[in-house]
Amino acid sequence: MRRTRAAAAAVITASLLAAATACGGGSTGDEGGSNTAPKELTYWASNQGPDIAADQATLGPELKKFEERTGIKVKLEVVPWADLLNRILAATASGQGPDVLNIGNTWSSSLQATGALLPWNAKNFDAIGGRSRFVESAIGSAGAAGQDPAAVPLYSMSYALYYNKKMFREAGIDKPPATWDEMVTTGQKLSKDGKWALGAEGSNLSNNIHQAFVLSQQHGAAFFDAAGKPTFDTPANVEAVKQYVDLMAKDKIIAPGNAEYDKNQSLQDFANGKTAMVLWQNAASSFKAHGMKEGDWGVAPVPIPAGGAPGQGKNVNSMVAGINVAVFKNTDNIDGALQFVKFMTSDDEQKLLNKTYGSIPPVRAAQQDPAFATEDLTVLRNTLSTSAAPLPQVPEESQFETAVGTAVKELFADAAGGRPVTTESVKAKLAKAQQQMAK
Repeated sequence: MRRTRAAAAAVITASLLAAATACGGGSTGDEGGSNTAPKELTYWASNQGPDIAADQATLGPELKKFEERTGIKVKLEVVPWADLLNRILAATASGQGPDVLNIGNTWSSSLQATGALLPWNAKNFDAIGGRSRFVESAIGSAGAAGQDPAAVPLYSMSYALYYNKKMFREAGIDKPPATWDEMVTTGQKLSKDGKWALGAEGSNLSNNIHQAFVLSQQHGAAFFDAAGKPTFDTPANVEAVKQYVDLMAKDKIIAPGNAEYDKNQSLQDFANGKTAMVLWQNAASSFKAHGMKEGDWGVAPVPIPAGGAPGQGKNVNSMVAGINVAVFKNTDNIDGALQFVKFMTSDDEQKLLNKTYGSIPPVRAAQQDPAFATEDLTVLRNTLSTSAAPLPQVPEESQFETAVGTAVKELFADAAGGRPVTTESVKAKLAKAQQQMAK
């Protein structure tokens, strides 16, 4: 998902489950039935563009178009990623929430477990044109296996390595690094004269999780076992997290100040020529908003261990990223909500919105548009289809993002402050995170 920023922990408790039936401000228990409803919807959109104002400018005309077609007014609020999960969980507990909302696809199982979201059974999928319109891998990240999805895919994404072509030319480097060993050697050539090789966001909990998850997969590890029990502090996970933090602590290719970044500052540094590379999801629109032009940057797959190829063995190089759109089950305007989801996932809207945001439509027909065959999107689409893996589809996923994401944040703070980052210190942070899962 692009910027799935789970900013705070939330354990889904029995009280939360009980409160879920109060969501959305409505009073119908029908999972997709009709009712008499006001001609208004509230919609919480995630921040997909370079800033909230850009999202309002993108979505405003489309929501007006929907109103003209249906007579249903949509009250839009664009919620920053740093706040979105907390806002959703508060709405789930209090009953004071929107009718329709965007969620990071990695949160689907956690929010599904509350019982607050409308299940997308066959009847509800039929109301928006059918399940078969969507790429099945995207639906696979919309809830736990064996259950009706808790949401519908809206924007699909994956990670890539973006690199500044001018900075590479000036350093005499003719290609981006394909392995982590090359990342370090290339990065040390680029990290000089006040500039740095790689941007990171050490205080961005979800970004920390995404990078740690990929490296964990590459080390042959997992953060949960087959029974769903957390296994955060295994030796392979410790090695994976240490490898990531060592890019700052030992290899010196990430600026110490990046330990405090959490709101896309790494993208701005990249656009301003302060860093030569960044690992990000679908970043083209943000680069353009910061003044870069097509051709200023290149895009390549995220590095993998030496001696492998993306998709072979454990050489995963992205999590399955994306944004889903969900409906609170007890909205008093289910018919209107279904009409809105149908509109947002229509072929025309999928083409328009995904072009704007530089993402990939999860709707099959929309993917055929030539606009999604650019160099950037070809790399991203190939990654999604061949070498991406979903984050753990467990009810505690949002808590996992916070617990392990915070552990990585604290380790980056140690690195930035000149404190040693050792195998023992990494293991201790991950063990603490694992203990928090039991509380």
